[in-house]
Amino acid sequence: MTDQLAAREVGRSRLRKEDARLLTGQTNWTDNIQVTGMLHLAVLRSPMAHARIARIDVSPALGRPGVVAAFSGADLAEGLGSLPCAWLVTEDIVVPDHPPIATSEVRYAGDPVAVVVARDRYAAADALEAIEVDYDPLEPVLDLEAALADDAPLVHADQGTNRCYVWPLATGESFAAVRERADVVLRRRYHQQRLIPNAMEPRAVVVTPLAASGEYTVYSTTQIPHILRIMLATVTGVPEQKLQVIAPDVGGGFGSKLQVYGEEAVAVAVARRLGRPVKWTESRSEGYLATHHGRGMIQDVEVAATRDGRLLGLKVDLTADMGAYLMLVTPGTPLLGAFMYPGIYKMDAYDFTCTGVFTTRTPTDAYRGAGRPEATFAIERTMDELAAELGLDPVELRRRNWIRHEEFPYTSIAGLTYDTGDYEAATDKALALFGYDDLRAEQRERNALGGTVRLGIGVSTFTEMCGLAPSRVLRDLRYGAGGWEAASIRMLPTGKVEVVTGTSPHGQGHETCWSQIAADVLGVPFEDIEVVHGDTRSAPQGMDTYGSRSLVVGGEAVHRAAVKVVAKARKVAAHLLEASEQDLDFTDGVFSVKGSPEARRTIQEIASATFASHDLPDGMEPTINAEYLVDPENFSFPHGTHLCAVEVDTETGGVRIRSYVCVDDVGRVVNPMIVEGQVHGGLAQGIAQALYEEAVYDDEGNLVSGTMADYLVPSAADLPDFVTDRTETPADGTALGVKGVGEAGTIASTPAVVNAVVDALRPLGVQDVRMPCTPERVWRAVRSAAGKEAAE
Repeated sequence: MTDQLAAREVGRSRLRKEDARLLTGQTNWTDNIQVTGMLHLAVLRSPMAHARIARIDVSPALGRPGVVAAFSGADLAEGLGSLPCAWLVTEDIVVPDHPPIATSEVRYAGDPVAVVVARDRYAAADALEAIEVDYDPLEPVLDLEAALADDAPLVHADQGTNRCYVWPLATGESFAAVRERADVVLRRRYHQQRLIPNAMEPRAVVVTPLAASGEYTVYSTTQIPHILRIMLATVTGVPEQKLQVIAPDVGGGFGSKLQVYGEEAVAVAVARRLGRPVKWTESRSEGYLATHHGRGMIQDVEVAATRDGRLLGLKVDLTADMGAYLMLVTPGTPLLGAFMYPGIYKMDAYDFTCTGVFTTRTPTDAYRGAGRPEATFAIERTMDELAAELGLDPVELRRRNWIRHEEFPYTSIAGLTYDTGDYEAATDKALALFGYDDLRAEQRERNALGGTVRLGIGVSTFTEMCGLAPSRVLRDLRYGAGGWEAASIRMLPTGKVEVVTGTSPHGQGHETCWSQIAADVLGVPFEDIEVVHGDTRSAPQGMDTYGSRSLVVGGEAVHRAAVKVVAKARKVAAHLLEASEQDLDFTDGVFSVKGSPEARRTIQEIASATFASHDLPDGMEPTINAEYLVDPENFSFPHGTHLCAVEVDTETGGVRIRSYVCVDDVGRVVNPMIVEGQVHGGLAQGIAQALYEEAVYDDEGNLVSGTMADYLVPSAADLPDFVTDRTETPADGTALGVKGVGEAGTIASTPAVVNAVVDALRPLGVQDVRMPCTPERVWRAVRSAAGKEAAE
């Protein structure tokens, strides 16, 4: 028995199937959906960060033109439970109630307090101003460390504390012991500023009720239709089998749509109350307040090393901002990085503690990379700081400590088993493309001349755990669900193919890549494959899309389902060709008898014969369709080396990225063009954190960077040309050999850029610039260092 699965599609830069309708305006965004009799929701939000609701009266809104109904939180409370948190990371974690609409107290600026329902969105929005609300102000809680003081005002007074949890991890030797024998102990504090996700499509939801049967169809701009269905059933009380959740075309997410939002639950409640379809679409400024934020933490890092640069141990203390409430995976998000702070390095001791803290700000949750960019930033910044302390080249310090290619598989000090990797190869290729030695020589010359524009070179060598999946690991981390993924292959009588996937794309290119994977296994044309996704009726099983898991878990499920189809088709082909299964070859979609190549059947002919069922093997079901659920035993571990050169004007603080080179290893590549796009997008977001973006609050807890005029999202004009390349070490844990790529650029780029900025200014006495490295912050860092030097 021989199967020759020529790689005709995998590895090919196919244009995306999705793009034709996206580029020609034939998309089905949630906000495009129109239903007869549809009403529109608008949400009134608290202008205060912390206050009691002394009085609320929605009745004045009812007299406004076009208004059908208006509800306070109390009006809807009976039919709505608390919004869910699926990741209760410790046994004693503090989990406050999270009402979809506040009933007695608001805890962040933007907390919903009422809704208006009208015949159009403009009438609904205009009527909000008629609602009367009296607030009794309470003291905001904004400083993470002050929030932990015994006399601090409380975000949730009934809980008696602002401390959400304390989660420790200690492995290897005692850190205290290795610190005692270290020649060098370095301590640094880093601030991960809050970031606001900016998906191209704002959040939206449409709910259509079917009163006769008590069924509801929910269209949502979600990354997680299957999870959303379960959670909406829990929050609203609608039986799960009566809910259909559809994620139509979704315009980006970056983790912000990995969520169960109050507006989705409220839309179901209002549709149930009124018996009419309802729609809610956020404005961009509303989304800045109400869509969850990312990052937001203080990192205290301590590293112990020998004089020749060997790492002995690492200690990390995180103080993580939960915001006002725990959303779907809020408490677990910083812990996704807990296992990645040691990065690619060997050491003897690792000590990690994360303290989650409630504040009166928008809740935080997953944002592209989710814990792993923060971890990579901390270790890569610290490696550069240690190199400077020891007088070593930062690349050389990394070489002395990283896991060598011949040591894989390698169990890291944090307990993860890295299956494959070659950090030497990726770094060598990146250094060559970057012209590292020449740039260092130029830097020395320019520093000697002492000009006002300084050249800086930043290094970031990283790995990440992605393919968020292994259910047993998630169990051990107290996550509330598994990480498996489902796919099924339907061979249609006409020879066409439907691939049904439990992943839910929002820009990643699943329709294209899944077609490529299935085409190679089945031997059918790429164009003959349709991918079905995002609808809990047509694709009933799935764990959805996040954590760079789609290809590693979902794509693997497609591959294995297709292999099962071929195995079932082989039985039918053997029967029709009057041969044993072992005597059949399968090449490019054709079964043939060894030695008699004229005796042949295509897999499409087998599909048609199976549909007719006139002549099948005894006892065989009349189908060659197949399903496969994958639950990997391990994460996947892409890695890479990113190098950045910047020029910093010490008189103005301006930073210009002169060149950026990255060499990533994402395992076997299905579609190189899509990989390039993912890397470019990730780089843009990582650079944005380093130089541009920050959610800023004033002393009263008001978001003062609440529009794109104040929150700086870079455009293509603000970014350099990227030089990208790859090495390839296939993953051991998958038949495809693939690793994740969706978050790699974001994870690696931020420390590369900040390291470059600090490297440029280090001769002037600057050791750190707090992100984002705006011209003002850079200028102040230079002036501060100059002032210290003068004082000395």
